[in-house]
Amino acid sequence: MSWSEKSLDQLGFVSRGKSRHRPRDAAHLYGGPYPFVQTGDVKHAGLYLTDYSQTYSEEGLAQSKLWPAGTLCITIAANIADTSILAIDACFPDSVIGFIPDPEKADARFVKYLFDAVLKLQYRQFTQGAAQDNLSQAKLLALKFLVPDDVKEQSRIADFIATYDELIENNRRRIQLLEESARLLYQEWFIYLRFPGHEQVKITDGVPEGWSETELGKLFSIKHGYAFKGEYFSDEETGKILLTPGNFKVGGGLKLEKKKFYKEDGPVPDDYVLSENDLLITMTDLSKMSDTLGYPMLVPKFEGTKFLHNQRLGLVIPVIDDFPKYFVSHLLQDYRYRAFIVGSATGTSVKHTAPKKITSFKVCIPSVSSNLITIFNDYTANIYRQISMLTVQNHKLAQARDLLLPKLMSGELTI
Repeated sequence: MSWSEKSLDQLGFVSRGKSRHRPRDAAHLYGGPYPFVQTGDVKHAGLYLTDYSQTYSEEGLAQSKLWPAGTLCITIAANIADTSILAIDACFPDSVIGFIPDPEKADARFVKYLFDAVLKLQYRQFTQGAAQDNLSQAKLLALKFLVPDDVKEQSRIADFIATYDELIENNRRRIQLLEESARLLYQEWFIYLRFPGHEQVKITDGVPEGWSETELGKLFSIKHGYAFKGEYFSDEETGKILLTPGNFKVGGGLKLEKKKFYKEDGPVPDDYVLSENDLLITMTDLSKMSDTLGYPMLVPKFEGTKFLHNQRLGLVIPVIDDFPKYFVSHLLQDYRYRAFIVGSATGTSVKHTAPKKITSFKVCIPSVSSNLITIFNDYTANIYRQISMLTVQNHKLAQARDLLLPKLMSGELTI
């Protein structure tokens, strides 16, 4: 099977996204039916992009362009060389390049995997040392890479790698369903007050008998993370992962599509190595709507990997015996807590909260030692064990895929 050196525009149509209106954040451009994909959405997507943070109105569409499903999105600013294939028709700004493959010359999945295996490293050579990562379309098109001349061979390779991504995506969906089941149970019992036996409990002014207003500081304190030195950050995989606000999902929970690695010889105080099921809270958020500020996540356990407690995260330290960790995790997703944290946040472009603010929040709950909280905590503990198992599976699948990827994309390994 012959391979030839090609540039991206020799394999299909290439163009930058459009967002011509200034100012870009004019309110009338948003809130309509047209998905508007940004660099962060591409970064957090897998093989296919289905989730997006904003939508355009008719006016927004008029100053942009609607790209068809099947377009490969390539980021050229902020998050350099992240890629994902649109599973939906969508618009995107000029910080994203769109590639529509010629069906006789290229498979979009193969090109996406080529970026993951080879081209992202070439990209970094262009931007290394720059104050802000940025790469023009011209520089992108100057890159040459080897591809099989037969598009069917590209598809065979892509099919093989995609089986890993499909398994990862299936597990991700299962995790979402498990998280949602726990979230709905919390709402049913502790917000809508339809807990077991509620018919026999007297409720006065919306407060069930035996419930009382409790300050979170009565349950836990918060420990700040450590300021790890940037000189030890690594793009190469190591046995140490720095957890950051970027590892939190909107609504709470762990997100590990992108990892920040820390060099093996980097100094790490023992007190800042996290343990399995440690409960973390994000204290900083870069998004306009404070998407993840104050939300929780539980630390997983990966064999041979240490998770490090970074400075922008708070570690929950129980101050009571028999701490109901899973119940507290859901308290930290409660819409009332969420409104308090966002409403009290400081900062403009970067939002911040603080341990004192979080622990000062008051919420009406049963006694922590009550049977109701114990039942909820025990039930959801089983849910989170399943989530942990699926998370570990996905980590192993991603490792196996990433080991094969460079060899398959270079032709060193054939299938």
